[in-house]
Amino acid sequence: MRDAYHEELDSIGEGLVEMARLVGSAIGRATTAMLDADLKLAESVIAGDQKVDDLQHDLEARAIALLARQQPVATDLRIVVTSLRMSADLERSGDLAQHVAKLARLRFPEKVVPNDLHATLLQMGQLAQRLMAKSAEVIITKDVDLAMQLEQDDDEMDLLHRTLFQHLMDDRWKHGIETAVDVTLLGRYYERFADHAVAVAKRVVYLVTGEHADEIQPPVQVEGA
Repeated sequence: MRDAYHEELDSIGEGLVEMARLVGSAIGRATTAMLDADLKLAESVIAGDQKVDDLQHDLEARAIALLARQQPVATDLRIVVTSLRMSADLERSGDLAQHVAKLARLRFPEKVVPNDLHATLLQMGQLAQRLMAKSAEVIITKDVDLAMQLEQDDDEMDLLHRTLFQHLMDDRWKHGIETAVDVTLLGRYYERFADHAVAVAKRVVYLVTGEHADEIQPPVQVEGA
Protein backbone atom coordinates (compact mmCIF):
# COMPACT_ATOMS: atom_id res chain seq x y z
CA MET A 1 0.00 0.00 0.00
CA ARG A 2 2.78 2.41 0.91
CA ASP A 3 4.61 1.58 -2.34
CA ALA A 4 1.52 2.56 -4.32
CA TYR A 5 1.28 5.75 -2.26
CA HIS A 6 4.85 6.79 -3.04
CA GLU A 7 4.41 5.86 -6.69
CA GLU A 8 1.47 8.26 -6.76
CA LEU A 9 3.62 10.98 -5.18
CA ASP A 10 6.28 10.35 -7.84
CA SER A 11 3.68 10.49 -10.60
CA ILE A 12 2.59 13.93 -9.41
CA GLY A 13 6.18 15.12 -9.79
CA GLU A 14 6.33 13.62 -13.27
CA GLY A 15 3.14 15.48 -14.15
CA LEU A 16 4.72 18.75 -13.07
CA VAL A 17 7.77 18.08 -15.24
CA GLU A 18 5.52 17.37 -18.23
CA MET A 19 3.61 20.60 -17.62
CA ALA A 20 6.86 22.58 -17.40
CA ARG A 21 8.12 21.09 -20.66
CA LEU A 22 4.83 21.78 -22.43
CA VAL A 23 4.64 25.42 -21.38
CA GLY A 24 8.34 25.94 -22.15
CA SER A 25 7.76 24.64 -25.67
CA ALA A 26 4.60 26.74 -25.95
CA ILE A 27 6.34 30.03 -25.15
CA GLY A 28 9.06 29.25 -27.69
CA ARG A 29 6.55 28.43 -30.44
CA ALA A 30 4.35 31.38 -29.53
CA THR A 31 7.35 33.69 -29.87
CA THR A 32 8.09 32.34 -33.34
CA ALA A 33 4.44 32.70 -34.33
CA MET A 34 4.37 36.28 -33.06
CA LEU A 35 7.61 37.37 -34.73
CA ASP A 36 6.95 35.59 -38.05
CA ALA A 37 3.17 36.19 -38.25
CA ASP A 38 2.72 32.41 -38.48
CA LEU A 39 -1.01 31.86 -38.05
CA LYS A 40 -0.87 28.05 -38.18
CA LEU A 41 1.74 27.93 -35.44
CA ALA A 42 -0.19 30.43 -33.33
CA GLU A 43 -3.35 28.32 -33.61
CA SER A 44 -1.44 25.20 -32.52
CA VAL A 45 -0.18 26.98 -29.40
CA ILE A 46 -3.67 28.21 -28.56
CA ALA A 47 -5.19 24.76 -29.01
CA GLY A 48 -2.34 23.06 -27.15
CA ASP A 49 -3.02 24.96 -23.95
CA GLN A 50 -5.95 22.62 -23.30
CA LYS A 51 -3.50 19.78 -22.63
CA VAL A 52 -1.77 21.89 -19.96
CA ASP A 53 -5.15 22.66 -18.38
CA ASP A 54 -6.10 18.98 -18.43
CA LEU A 55 -2.82 17.99 -16.78
CA GLN A 56 -3.32 20.61 -14.10
CA HIS A 57 -6.84 19.42 -13.36
CA ASP A 58 -5.73 15.78 -13.24
CA LEU A 59 -2.80 16.58 -10.96
CA GLU A 60 -5.03 18.62 -8.68
CA ALA A 61 -7.57 15.78 -8.43
CA ARG A 62 -4.88 13.21 -7.62
CA ALA A 63 -3.27 15.47 -5.02
CA ILE A 64 -6.59 16.10 -3.28
CA ALA A 65 -7.37 12.37 -3.34
CA LEU A 66 -4.02 11.67 -1.69
CA LEU A 67 -4.74 14.23 1.01
CA ALA A 68 -8.11 12.61 1.69
CA ARG A 69 -6.98 8.97 1.61
CA GLN A 70 -3.50 9.07 3.10
CA GLN A 71 -3.53 12.18 5.29
CA PRO A 72 0.19 12.78 4.64
CA VAL A 73 2.34 14.57 7.20
CA ALA A 74 5.77 16.27 7.29
CA THR A 75 7.69 16.02 4.00
CA ASP A 76 4.94 14.13 2.17
CA LEU A 77 2.42 16.82 3.05
CA ARG A 78 4.83 19.49 1.78
CA ILE A 79 5.18 17.59 -1.49
CA VAL A 80 1.43 17.45 -2.09
CA VAL A 81 0.65 21.04 -1.09
CA THR A 82 3.66 22.48 -2.92
CA SER A 83 2.83 20.47 -6.03
CA LEU A 84 -0.64 22.01 -6.10
CA ARG A 85 0.91 25.48 -6.02
CA MET A 86 3.47 24.64 -8.69
CA SER A 87 0.78 23.28 -10.98
CA ALA A 88 -1.07 26.59 -10.67
CA ASP A 89 2.12 28.50 -11.62
CA LEU A 90 2.65 26.24 -14.61
CA GLU A 91 -0.95 26.48 -15.75
CA ARG A 92 -0.72 30.27 -15.64
CA SER A 93 2.51 30.11 -17.64
CA GLY A 94 0.65 28.19 -20.33
CA ASP A 95 -2.00 30.91 -20.38
CA LEU A 96 0.68 33.55 -20.91
CA ALA A 97 2.15 31.64 -23.86
CA GLN A 98 -1.37 31.41 -25.24
CA HIS A 99 -1.77 35.20 -24.86
CA VAL A 100 1.33 35.74 -27.03
CA ALA A 101 -0.09 33.39 -29.67
CA LYS A 102 -3.49 35.08 -29.55
CA LEU A 103 -1.87 38.44 -30.19
CA ALA A 104 -0.13 36.94 -33.23
CA ARG A 105 -3.51 35.67 -34.45
CA LEU A 106 -5.19 39.02 -33.80
CA ARG A 107 -2.68 40.98 -35.89
CA PHE A 108 -2.31 38.42 -38.69
CA PRO A 109 -1.30 38.88 -41.50
CA GLU A 110 0.67 41.79 -40.06
CA LYS A 111 3.52 41.21 -37.64
CA VAL A 112 2.93 42.27 -34.06
CA VAL A 113 6.21 44.09 -33.46
CA PRO A 114 8.31 46.36 -35.68
CA ASN A 115 11.68 45.17 -36.95
CA ASP A 116 13.65 47.33 -34.52
CA LEU A 117 12.16 45.40 -31.58
CA HIS A 118 12.44 41.96 -33.16
CA ALA A 119 15.76 41.11 -31.50
CA THR A 120 14.62 42.17 -28.02
CA LEU A 121 11.39 40.14 -28.17
CA LEU A 122 13.28 37.15 -29.55
CA GLN A 123 15.68 37.33 -26.61
CA MET A 124 12.76 37.53 -24.18
CA GLY A 125 11.11 34.49 -25.72
CA GLN A 126 14.31 32.45 -25.71
CA LEU A 127 15.10 33.43 -22.14
CA ALA A 128 11.57 32.52 -20.98
CA GLN A 129 11.99 29.10 -22.55
CA ARG A 130 15.40 28.59 -20.90
CA LEU A 131 14.09 29.61 -17.49
CA MET A 132 11.23 27.12 -17.71
CA ALA A 133 13.60 24.38 -18.87
CA LYS A 134 15.74 25.07 -15.82
CA SER A 135 12.66 24.94 -13.60
CA ALA A 136 11.83 21.50 -15.04
CA GLU A 137 15.37 20.39 -14.22
CA VAL A 138 14.97 21.70 -10.66
CA ILE A 139 11.75 19.69 -10.24
CA ILE A 140 13.57 16.54 -11.40
CA THR A 141 16.83 16.99 -9.50
CA LYS A 142 15.58 18.86 -6.39
CA ASP A 143 18.80 20.88 -6.74
CA VAL A 144 18.43 23.78 -4.30
CA ASP A 145 21.50 25.63 -5.60
CA LEU A 146 20.18 25.51 -9.15
CA ALA A 147 16.78 26.67 -7.94
CA MET A 148 18.32 29.65 -6.18
CA GLN A 149 20.14 30.65 -9.39
CA LEU A 150 16.90 31.21 -11.26
CA GLU A 151 16.16 34.48 -9.52
CA GLN A 152 19.52 35.83 -10.69
CA ASP A 153 18.81 34.55 -14.21
CA ASP A 154 15.50 36.43 -14.08
CA ASP A 155 17.41 39.72 -13.74
CA GLU A 156 18.15 39.43 -17.47
CA MET A 157 14.43 39.35 -18.23
CA ASP A 158 13.88 42.44 -16.10
CA LEU A 159 16.61 44.21 -18.07
CA LEU A 160 15.03 43.26 -21.39
CA HIS A 161 11.66 44.43 -20.08
CA ARG A 162 13.15 47.84 -19.25
CA THR A 163 14.70 47.98 -22.72
CA LEU A 164 11.24 47.67 -24.27
CA PHE A 165 9.98 50.60 -22.24
CA GLN A 166 12.97 52.69 -23.25
CA HIS A 167 11.94 52.15 -26.88
CA LEU A 168 8.34 53.07 -26.11
CA MET A 169 9.31 56.26 -24.30
CA ASP A 170 11.78 57.36 -26.96
CA ASP A 171 10.70 60.53 -28.78
CA ARG A 172 11.64 58.79 -32.02
CA TRP A 173 8.92 56.12 -31.57
CA LYS A 174 6.99 56.14 -34.84
CA HIS A 175 4.92 52.94 -34.76
CA GLY A 176 1.70 54.29 -33.30
CA ILE A 177 -0.39 53.68 -30.19
CA GLU A 178 -1.73 50.23 -31.15
CA THR A 179 1.74 48.79 -31.58
CA ALA A 180 2.86 50.46 -28.35
CA VAL A 181 0.01 48.71 -26.52
CA ASP A 182 0.91 45.37 -28.12
CA VAL A 183 4.56 45.72 -27.14
CA THR A 184 3.59 46.70 -23.58
CA LEU A 185 1.41 43.60 -23.28
CA LEU A 186 4.09 41.33 -24.71
CA GLY A 187 6.66 42.67 -22.28
CA ARG A 188 4.31 41.94 -19.42
CA TYR A 189 3.55 38.42 -20.66
CA TYR A 190 7.22 37.46 -20.86
CA GLU A 191 8.08 39.12 -17.57
CA ARG A 192 5.26 37.28 -15.78
CA PHE A 193 6.15 33.97 -17.46
CA ALA A 194 9.67 34.30 -16.08
CA ASP A 195 8.28 35.13 -12.63
CA HIS A 196 6.25 31.91 -12.66
CA ALA A 197 9.33 29.88 -13.64
CA VAL A 198 11.19 31.41 -10.70
CA ALA A 199 8.23 30.75 -8.40
CA VAL A 200 8.24 27.06 -9.35
CA ALA A 201 11.94 26.81 -8.50
CA LYS A 202 11.40 28.60 -5.19
CA ARG A 203 8.66 26.15 -4.28
CA VAL A 204 11.09 23.28 -4.85
CA VAL A 205 13.44 24.96 -2.35
CA TYR A 206 10.62 24.94 0.19
CA LEU A 207 9.75 21.35 -0.65
CA VAL A 208 13.34 20.19 -0.04
CA THR A 209 14.35 22.37 2.91
CA GLY A 210 11.11 23.32 4.63
CA GLU A 211 12.24 26.95 4.35
CA HIS A 212 11.15 29.61 1.89
CA ALA A 213 13.85 30.61 -0.59
CA ASP A 214 13.76 34.23 0.60
CA GLU A 215 14.53 33.09 4.16
CA ILE A 216 17.64 31.13 3.27
CA GLN A 217 20.79 33.10 3.94
CA PRO A 218 23.74 32.71 1.56
CA PRO A 219 26.81 31.11 3.14
CA VAL A 220 29.15 33.57 4.88
CA GLN A 221 32.61 33.77 3.40
CA VAL A 222 35.29 33.62 6.09
CA GLU A 223 38.43 35.62 5.40
CA GLY A 224 41.44 33.47 4.84
CA ALA A 225 39.32 30.33 4.48
